[in-house]
Amino acid sequence: MKQIYPFAAIVGQEQLKQALLLCAVDPSIGGVLIRGDKGSAKSTAARGLAAILPPIRRVPGCAFNCDPASPLPECSCCQGEHAVAEDAAVPFVNLPLGASEDRVLGSLDFEQALKQARQAFKPGLLANAHRGLLYIDEVNLLADHLVDVLLDVAAMGVNTVQREGLSISHPARITLLGTMNQEEGELRPQLLDRFGLMVDVSAPRDAAIRSEVVRRRLAFEADPQAFAARWQADGSALQEQIRQAQAMLATVTVSEHLFDFISQLCCEFEVASLRADIVLHKAARALAALDARAQVSAEDIRTAAMLVLPHRRRRKPFEQSGLDQDKLDELTQQAQNPPPTSPADDTTTTEQQPGEQQDTPADDEQDQQSPADNGSEQVFAARAPQDIGTIRLASHSSDSEASGRRSTVLNARRGHSVRAVPNAQPQALALDATLRHAIQRNPAEFAVTRADLHDKVRTAKQGNLIVLVVDASGSMAAQQRMEQVKGTVLSLLQDAYQRRDQIAVIAFRGRQAELVLPPTRQVEQAEQALHALPTGGRTPLPHALQLAATTLGRQGAQGLSPLLVVLSDGRANVALGEDHADPWQQSLQLAGELADAAIPALVLDTEQAYVKLGRARELAQAMRAEYLPCEQLSSEQLTITIQARLG
Repeated sequence: MKQIYPFAAIVGQEQLKQALLLCAVDPSIGGVLIRGDKGSAKSTAARGLAAILPPIRRVPGCAFNCDPASPLPECSCCQGEHAVAEDAAVPFVNLPLGASEDRVLGSLDFEQALKQARQAFKPGLLANAHRGLLYIDEVNLLADHLVDVLLDVAAMGVNTVQREGLSISHPARITLLGTMNQEEGELRPQLLDRFGLMVDVSAPRDAAIRSEVVRRRLAFEADPQAFAARWQADGSALQEQIRQAQAMLATVTVSEHLFDFISQLCCEFEVASLRADIVLHKAARALAALDARAQVSAEDIRTAAMLVLPHRRRRKPFEQSGLDQDKLDELTQQAQNPPPTSPADDTTTTEQQPGEQQDTPADDEQDQQSPADNGSEQVFAARAPQDIGTIRLASHSSDSEASGRRSTVLNARRGHSVRAVPNAQPQALALDATLRHAIQRNPAEFAVTRADLHDKVRTAKQGNLIVLVVDASGSMAAQQRMEQVKGTVLSLLQDAYQRRDQIAVIAFRGRQAELVLPPTRQVEQAEQALHALPTGGRTPLPHALQLAATTLGRQGAQGLSPLLVVLSDGRANVALGEDHADPWQQSLQLAGELADAAIPALVLDTEQAYVKLGRARELAQAMRAEYLPCEQLSSEQLTITIQARLG
């Protein structure tokens, strides 16, 4: 058996180790999400935790990991006459990114179906992980259909399987351990909230600590058994500490004023999820239990807040997820020394008194937002993004559907199997459905014929690439229109962030267009590029459309569904090439080529002059794109229709 690096031997990463120990004491906290760079001991710590957890009682061979006190009625192992429970290691189950839904949920037991011609359930990974740890490396890359499964199980603590003639429910109380690198994309907000705690980790910056990490790692690789033996006593001490904390957890109490302090923190830091209050309460009690204290302190709550609140504050993609340390310290100090309750206290308040002038952070920010001159260019701040609802790509094709998240494709070669249909010549054999049909057709003389064959019907989420073409010419400086345009782009980025689309930003001004942000899922990079984008110069719209077509064509080979969004007044005045071509006619020609290529597009008209030329509307017509004046962008749902066009 492969030797696991000892948990006690991990150098530094105190917050990470603390978070994992809290979940060991109280699994109902929900698990730990570990974010950080590669090589920062994320996986090492998660795997090491399982080895120091106190053992659980289970019947050998039980695939459901039943609690012997309440075994599952369908579990033949625990219901047998000779079932005897014994101590066993806490399950540690790895969920691969490429796992099928059948492997995760459970499926028809083919062996029993073939040998005994009867339907039986084969437990999946969720059953294997019951009362234990479910580990997901690079959890942010997990397929959407598996994320949906995890959300259901995390909410109910039960896995229900109703498919292919099977109907069974079994307990699935699991502690989620997930690792991720933010450079590879964000985690869906719903799943992010299900992780009770989150820790950001990085490689140590101290040379002495780094050298000790390397020294221990090399010693482990040279002789794993000897290294593990050296740290066995420390690991046993941690295991005993966890066991004692588990035993006393039920007796740990939270005073009334600290109970209110928990909710105050969640309100002060604008945490929307009520799950934060519950998890913060549980984590603080687990901290006290680990320290063998029967009473939670304000410092326990402060420490737990650093693990519970940051990832729940981030309601929008451009908000920082950390906590204000000074504010947290101040609130904790107040909770440690609560004022006496008396009527006089009601007159003492920090609120602004009538007639009192008070500076606010918004005032300071407004003072700093004056345009910065840079020769003929200016840099305008973006207005606050508004809620534009959801941009949906609605298709008239029979092979896709528009409901839910964008670009759901049916009958895909790869993806999530949603059902099985009879097919004498299946492209992807649905084995369980085929066997079930054969059993039901003739239970007495089981045999599979061509009439029993079933084909899988799959659905997949097709990736999207949104190319934002932003007019940054001098005309956008009039009436500070660039502020509105940048705010609009931020709104579009919010929608893309929620769906993990790829984003590219093209800006055009002066003599040419520039790909200021190549296609990426990191919308924070797009936001930074947008804020720094200067405004000024002429309007090379033809070059921008040409660059957009090149960018979309380059990414088309990767199977991404394109969406082109142009924000401009359409007043082109710089032509392509050295000749004296008409830049507006070039723009219309390139728009027609985009239309012929069936590129779904949206033109947001930024023109605000008293006498309007209507060039943006003409551009939209030539591009066969949806058209919308920028000021009319609202919370109404925008549907970009992919017209079925033949060449």
